[in-house]
Amino acid sequence: GPPGSWHHHLVQRSLVLFSVGVVLALVLNLLQVQRNVTLFPEEVIATIFSSAWWVPPCCGTAAAVVGLLYPCIDSRLGEPHKFKREWASVMRCVAVFVGINHASAKLDFANNVQLSLTLAALSLGLWWTFDRSRSGLGLGITIAFLATLITQLLVYNGVYQYTSPDFLYIRSWLPCIFFSGGVTVGNIGRQLAMGVPEKPHSD
Repeated sequence: GPPGSWHHHLVQRSLVLFSVGVVLALVLNLLQVQRNVTLFPEEVIATIFSSAWWVPPCCGTAAAVVGLLYPCIDSRLGEPHKFKREWASVMRCVAVFVGINHASAKLDFANNVQLSLTLAALSLGLWWTFDRSRSGLGLGITIAFLATLITQLLVYNGVYQYTSPDFLYIRSWLPCIFFSGGVTVGNIGRQLAMGVPEKPHSD
């Protein structure tokens, strides 16, 4: 293809992934706020769905980074991801991810440990059903760890808070949500990367 086609595709994929992240952030935050899981100080409630203005752009940026990272890691490891590579499967993965989030806000368990274990099983089930790659599992765990750490720092600094925190400053099931979110966005990124022109080499 023409020299600029690879960069053109990269920008297109980034914009799509950013948009996906923003939409998911708004939908998922609506589910959580309905159940009073997250509380934002009134002065930062500036947008629709009772979400702080910075949440959707942050989630959009994270989605773009994660979605571009997955196919990149696949090619670096020399393990092209071939499992269930069609848009219908990707859409089902998104639906399951939203379902897991809905469960975190709606299901009532005797304690948070039971809820966390259930969501961990559901998240691993999502990975096994729609991904099954070692790179997907490794990246999902890494994303869950880093995102949980960042969230802890934000809550510690009073940016927002969780009702009934049970894992330092947050809810113990949050890493499961980050893990399944990473796998979901990664699958979208991989699907978008199919048919992309080869990156031009200097030689």
